[in-house]
Amino acid sequence: MPNTASEHIVTAYSDELAALAQSIAEMGGLVEVSIENGTRSLLKLDRELADLTIAADQRIDDMQRRIDDMAVSMIARRQPMASDLRAIVTAIHVANDLERIGDMAKQLARRSLKLEGINLQPTFYNGVRNMTALVLHQVKDALDAYANREAPAAVEVCNRDDEVDAMYTSLFRELLTYMLEDPRNITTCTHLLFCAKNLERIGDHATNIAERAYYLATGKQLTSEVQELQRTQIKA
Repeated sequence: MPNTASEHIVTAYSDELAALAQSIAEMGGLVEVSIENGTRSLLKLDRELADLTIAADQRIDDMQRRIDDMAVSMIARRQPMASDLRAIVTAIHVANDLERIGDMAKQLARRSLKLEGINLQPTFYNGVRNMTALVLHQVKDALDAYANREAPAAVEVCNRDDEVDAMYTSLFRELLTYMLEDPRNITTCTHLLFCAKNLERIGDHATNIAERAYYLATGKQLTSEVQELQRTQIKA
């Protein structure tokens, strides 16, 4: 006679793990929209969109708290081990990174409300658009690597972080040039410098998520793996 009680417990546990993963996916979708809207409100000085982006951050914060509650409850009730424990703990970390990305998007929107009129070269606008497209790509690929537990895809995301940093450095230098050319640009460009930094930080959090995905897939820390590879190469 089958042990129906045991089967029910296993099924319920699997459903909870699936619900946790689904919540991360939903939170990731909200964050991606916030990045797009935050940048658009900045480039177009759209106050209405900025207000909507700021208000939407509350839902992201609420989702992080819900995911934390779900994860803590599962650890307390199920006492998971091995890969299951790794999945639950990783979900907590990923939700935290997503919440921080949401905060960066909110800051983009808030900065846009402090700007009256931007009269900069088209290269700046194109730079911001390109950087936004890249960090969105990073966030999406990191979340895909996490959802699919793909270690190579996670490594690829980490390797592309240098591109985000290079774009940030380019925007930083361009804004400094505007400030040197005309001191009246200093206040506006200072706000824009913070916006560029916010985009760079979004890239950093995407890298964090990719590192979590690598850990989830392999049980190893990506940083440790890279250091070990470097040591091997040096010995060779």
